[in-house]
Amino acid sequence: MTRRVVVTGAGAVTSVGIGNEAYWDALVQGRTGIRAISTFETSKLRSQIAGEIRDFDPLSFMDRSEASAMDRTSQLAMAAVALAGGDRLPAGWRTGVVVGTGIGGIATHDAAQKTYFEKGHRFILPNTIPKVMYNAGAGLISMRYRLTGPGFTVSTACASGSHAIGEAFRMIRHGYADVMVAGGMDATLSPNMFAGWCAMRILSQRNDSPETACRPFSKDRDGMVLGEGAAFVILEEMSSARARGATIVAEIVGYGSSYDASHITAPSADGQAAAMASALEEAGLGPADLDWINAHGTGTLLNDKTETRAVRMVLGDAAGRTPMSSIKPMVGHTLGASGAIAFVASCMAMRDGIIPPTINYTEPDPECDLDYVPNEARHTPVRRVMTNAFGFGGNNAVLIAERPEKP
Repeated sequence: MTRRVVVTGAGAVTSVGIGNEAYWDALVQGRTGIRAISTFETSKLRSQIAGEIRDFDPLSFMDRSEASAMDRTSQLAMAAVALAGGDRLPAGWRTGVVVGTGIGGIATHDAAQKTYFEKGHRFILPNTIPKVMYNAGAGLISMRYRLTGPGFTVSTACASGSHAIGEAFRMIRHGYADVMVAGGMDATLSPNMFAGWCAMRILSQRNDSPETACRPFSKDRDGMVLGEGAAFVILEEMSSARARGATIVAEIVGYGSSYDASHITAPSADGQAAAMASALEEAGLGPADLDWINAHGTGTLLNDKTETRAVRMVLGDAAGRTPMSSIKPMVGHTLGASGAIAFVASCMAMRDGIIPPTINYTEPDPECDLDYVPNEARHTPVRRVMTNAFGFGGNNAVLIAERPEKP
């Protein structure tokens, strides 16, 4: 059984806005949420900037007792599902949930570790494990909306959110569910974790200019900038969505997944190209059929030229004619949430006919020679979008969506 799968709801919680319209308006205008970190001391760290969500109030989405039982990453996820239209979800065994996260409840983990070494084991809270565990978000979403269908948690580093959406897409496509909630979440701006990223020396050190620090595909790029966030979509089988008069945001037509099998942190053009080619094949599309590539585009020296090379491998001559831009200079790299956050932007781009820019693009790089939509949004019809997400461990996930046809 092969069925068509559509997006009927989407919600994003990011450093540039909470809710789709605030988030999308910031992307179109080229506004960034990257600033100096405010939640912990950074003066001794190489990088001191991030895409923090500073205006998030969990009590706008849940009561105080619920909020206290969740790590911040689960709070963000619950908010994103609510914004996507969680209250409209049909309860029962034909509705499921797949959540992607790269790090899980790391803030709770770090707090418990600090308590253990400063006060002792007797002061560790009994809800520590349920808050830390990677599958907390999926469990909490299923309980709130009484979703008893198929579900699980995906952890494939920065590809987690895209893998979650892709696997949920397949659940419906092949008849295992009728409705799925899928997306990604991560809130990794904790002292221990951030110090670990600094130790890898892949974060931008433009601490004196946070707004211009992340520069994907620009020759003067010096690294990525971390962020936090969550995004979720509601997926449904097309005929039932139309029958109930649902607003169809997009149709997912292709999903590709691959491993690099070459290095734990360095990306591979071959692996990335394999995922892109697989997604195009499932979608039944050719190299010239894409209107925008929503790039992984982290701003690191190696990732950007590798992704460029992979796109050229797959699209050939059409690569130079296909716009490709990155939203990470605005929201930061949200790790396990990044693919889902980008996918929501892909849906909005098709709705409005606008390609968001790659801001902070200042200097062409001979090894990054595609059309990166530099610095200003481009108003143009967008029918089909490929959304890339590539993660440590050699994980690659690619989604292709189409603008919905009018009934």
